[in-house]
Amino acid sequence: MSRLQADAPVDRWVPVTGSLGFRGRRHRKAAIRMLLTQAGGTLGAQQRSGGGAIAWMLSQAAPFLMRKADGRILIWVWKDDPQLLVAMAQLQEATPQLRTARAMMPMEYDDTEQFRNPHLGVGERLLMPLPENPATPPFATYTWDTGTHFVSLTAVCPDRTRFGTITGAVDDLARTLRVVDDFSVGESNVLRLDPS
Repeated sequence: MSRLQADAPVDRWVPVTGSLGFRGRRHRKAAIRMLLTQAGGTLGAQQRSGGGAIAWMLSQAAPFLMRKADGRILIWVWKDDPQLLVAMAQLQEATPQLRTARAMMPMEYDDTEQFRNPHLGVGERLLMPLPENPATPPFATYTWDTGTHFVSLTAVCPDRTRFGTITGAVDDLARTLRVVDDFSVGESNVLRLDPS
């Protein structure tokens, strides 16, 4: 089974994936609120009242949902200010439906530039410091097509004035992303192969 790994520097990033209970609750809540705002703004949704309650409920369920995702989703928040930056990496099977959905994305998503990752090869980076929809916070997306899977990293920063100052740290995180595979050896042993 394929899963994601990354080397996020602990002096910059706090992992949300795998945090349970009160440990990491503040970081989970901040991450979920920013991701919901970015997703809602991208889809044209209006900001609803009660968003804080929804973020709180999701923050309680998130550790179990991410555990069920089994390494296909990794989330971090900025250590010094959890409200400033959240980054989410995903591993998705490259189905025909997903390829079609990606081909039908709005025209502003065509303004990508090449981005190299030592493990995944050349992918695409899209920086959106001023999205067309004012409800959408600034974000950056990185995507690699491995043939069988899409690997993506999305970073959301609600502060438009500071967005440009944190993209270098997101670039560094994106360069550490890699896909590892688990292979069963016998009945109970698992061999994990790193791509390098």
